Amino acid sequence: MSGVGVRAGRGPVRRRMRVGALALAALALAGCSSADGVAAQVGDAGYIAGDGFVTEVPPGERQAPGAFGGPLADGGEFDSASLDGVTLVNFWYAACPPCRIEAPVLAELHAEFGDEVDFLGVNTRDGAAQATAFEQQFGIEYPSILDDATAEAQLAFTGIVAPNAVPSTLVLDKEGRVAARVSGAVSDTSILSTLLEEELAR
Repeated sequence: MSGVGVRAGRGPVRRRMRVGALALAALALAGCSSADGVAAQVGDAGYIAGDGFVTEVPPGERQAPGAFGGPLADGGEFDSASLDGVTLVNFWYAACPPCRIEAPVLAELHAEFGDEVDFLGVNTRDGAAQATAFEQQFGIEYPSILDDATAEAQLAFTGIVAPNAVPSTLVLDKEGRVAARVSGAVSDTSILSTLLEEELAR
């Protein structure tokens, strides 16, 4: 899809990361809501394509999301209190074309960082069968919340740096605060690897 690429390399990324962090903090949760959000805004397209824009929030301006939880695609219940340390949160659903593009990248990142970083998916539309089939197809081994019914996980980030596109990926720091966002699909591991390494090193 056009407009979802991200630049590799630390120089361009650094310049783009610092732009607009404060403005983005006030965004409402537009694209990750279910039928009354994304579908209402884009009709047959079914998603709002992000532009790959990377935003990093300075440590002194970070906020933590509210508590959230919900049913997991593979059974059981999730509670955000179980998150411990640096965390990657990805908002997705199975029929979203950019989500399918980036799924192998996220699987690769999980294989690389899964011992040091918590990974969590937030599925904004699907039931358990559809979400599980997607995860099996793309080798996703970390859990995903089924958030369509309540949008509890999505709303927990509203007013901080809320995802305004599907997919969106957030990096939480060791204190559980939103440190960075990638709006749109990632096509390789470089950007998120850099963000995760920076937070692990802090």
